[in-house]
Amino acid sequence: MKRTPSLSDELKHRWYVLHTKSRFENVVHDMLRGKQLESFLPKMTRLSKRKDRRAMIQVPVFPGYVFVRTNLDPREHVEILKTTGAVRLIGVQTGPVPVPEKQIESIRIMTVAKERIHTGDRFLPGQQIMVMSGPFAGITGAFVRHGAVGRVVVYIQVLGRYAAVEVEEADVEILPEEQF
Repeated sequence: MKRTPSLSDELKHRWYVLHTKSRFENVVHDMLRGKQLESFLPKMTRLSKRKDRRAMIQVPVFPGYVFVRTNLDPREHVEILKTTGAVRLIGVQTGPVPVPEKQIESIRIMTVAKERIHTGDRFLPGQQIMVMSGPFAGITGAFVRHGAVGRVVVYIQVLGRYAAVEVEEADVEILPEEQF
């Protein structure tokens, strides 16, 4: 007698992004693993920002998010969302959107390498920005990359040559598109 394939047989295990409550990433990650669910919490080493002590600490690369591998079987989906600190799987109206396996593998390589990881979502390469305060106030140019901690590199091109300066990220604002 031939068995009818179930919904879970048809669904492939993929990685999804699980939004968590603020500072609950470790709790969610540990609880998912305790439920025998595969999860991934990429971390990086940073200098603590506390004034009373200077220590290197492990912090999430993507604060407020944990990756979870699931086939979205309804029972498993509910079990993921019942996890203390879990908010929702990231997606669109039709449901959660999987993260490509290659991206997860790239993040794993970055975190294992123990090199400095630059993160952020404020600036995109080539985006036009203006330095609003500090010694370089008034400079307009393109965002190139993050520099030292809390700093960005601004690139100005004139006459086929370029100049670049590193400034405090807090001193920089994104220019509206119509201004360049």
